[in-house]
Amino acid sequence: QVQLEESGGGLVQAGGSLRLSCVASRRTIRIYTMAWFRQAPGKEREFVATISGSGGATYYEESVKGRFTISRDNAKNTVYLQMNSLKPEDTAVYYCAAGPVLAAMARSTSNMDFWGKGTLVTVSS
Repeated sequence: QVQLEESGGGLVQAGGSLRLSCVASRRTIRIYTMAWFRQAPGKEREFVATISGSGGATYYEESVKGRFTISRDNAKNTVYLQMNSLKPEDTAVYYCAAGPVLAAMARSTSNMDFWGKGTLVTVSS
C-alpha cells in the first residue's frame, strides 16, 4: 500500500505559477509511474501529466504542454508539478496517483492503483 499526500494548491491570479508536491509514504515509489490528474467542478477527472519511475519519460495533456512540468525526486519520495502561465480553466482539484504501468498507460485513471486526496488550485481572472 502506498499513501500519497498532495500540497501546494491555492489561489493564484491568471498568468501566475504554483508548484504542487506529492509525497509518498514508501521508498518503493521509484518502481511506480506517477501522474497528476485534475477534476473541475461538474466534470470528470482528467489526465494532466505523467512521469516514469526513472523520470526518463514524461507525457502531458495537450492543453498544459509548455506550461506545466512534471518531475520527481525518488530520494525524497516526491513528485512535483510546476505550473506556469496558469489560466482560469486550470481551476480544479489536483490529484497525485501511482501505478505499476508504463508512463504512456498512465493517462487512464483505471490504470492507477493509489491516489491522494487532492489539493485545490483556483485561478482567478
